[in-house]
Amino acid sequence: MQTELNNIEKYQSNAVETKEGKLILDSHKLSYHYDRVEAWENGERIAPVSVDMALTRACGAMCSFCYAMVQEPQERSSIKVKQALDLVDDFAEVGVKGVSLISDGESTLSKAYVPFIQHASNVGIDVGNATNGWEWEPEKIDQVLPHLTWVRFTCAAGTPEEYSRIMFKSKDHTEVFDRAMKHIRYAVELKRKLKLKVTLGIQMVLMPEFKDEIIPFAKLAVDLGVDYGVIKHCSDDEFGTLGVDYSKYEEMYELLDKAESLGNETTKIIVKWDKIKDKGKPSYKRFYGPQFLLQISGSGLIAPSGMFFNARYSKLHIGNFVDERFKDVFKSERYWKIMNYLASPSFDAQTMMGTLPIQHYVSKALDDHICGSEKIIEAKGKSPLHVNFL
Repeated sequence: MQTELNNIEKYQSNAVETKEGKLILDSHKLSYHYDRVEAWENGERIAPVSVDMALTRACGAMCSFCYAMVQEPQERSSIKVKQALDLVDDFAEVGVKGVSLISDGESTLSKAYVPFIQHASNVGIDVGNATNGWEWEPEKIDQVLPHLTWVRFTCAAGTPEEYSRIMFKSKDHTEVFDRAMKHIRYAVELKRKLKLKVTLGIQMVLMPEFKDEIIPFAKLAVDLGVDYGVIKHCSDDEFGTLGVDYSKYEEMYELLDKAESLGNETTKIIVKWDKIKDKGKPSYKRFYGPQFLLQISGSGLIAPSGMFFNARYSKLHIGNFVDERFKDVFKSERYWKIMNYLASPSFDAQTMMGTLPIQHYVSKALDDHICGSEKIIEAKGKSPLHVNFL
């Protein structure tokens, strides 16, 4: 009983109270999908609760922190509208509950973007979208915002010059900052006008060299009137290609505390402390998370995690929904052979993949659950916001 109480207290400490409900960005929501946790523990083949994907690999930026930069080379495929809509139908059939358009491309550039979101919403699948906001113009916003659960804008810095330098490696693109801010303000106003339940936020991917932008970023979030501004760690591959020095995060704790204090009733400033304090090294070796949170590249490639999109991990590439239906890939022996391999002693997440993947919180919780150090318990009461995004 005491262990369960401790788990509940830990969960509550990672939830941020907003005007619309509890927002969990620095933890997981497995407790609200306990039936699937039980099925997984019993050895059943479960559908992922959430899928993180993109509708294209194209992107107009060249962000210093972008993990997609290390996911090349791989074959590029063009995702057609019908293929995207068939994918939604397959998600619904197998039991996927939430789809986040993030992954390795800027999905707003795809012709399938608007129909994909509208169709997913119509069949009961929650959809979230991370975007730089540049091509997210009012006409497009009008079509998709009522159908989205959340939108998170990539905002590398709080000042136009540093935003331009980090996202374009040049200080000559400040007009793009202005365009993105214009679109964010339009979405904030449309949400208010139509009384939509969608959550709007901006996100800073923090590398140690960006520390002077922590406070300007927090102030920008408040000025925009978004629901939150989140500051997170930067992932790197196992070779350290992006050059993230995780030992320097600790030097920024005071600045991060100050940033959080700048939030108000309208806008919460949230630091993903758990990942930042892990300093790039997971505590687990088995990689259970992909069974609950799957990733798909903007090329159509289906892989357990974005950490494995690169061609050097081809043995972990499960299929491509451009070439075959997702529901058939999901039912294939290859899908489950790869999932079982990642969950076996033959795989070591500490040495055989990049740092802190999108499945990190889920993988850690499942590992703790199996080891018995911290059991996942079924949640009671009202669900938090975005419950179908683990």
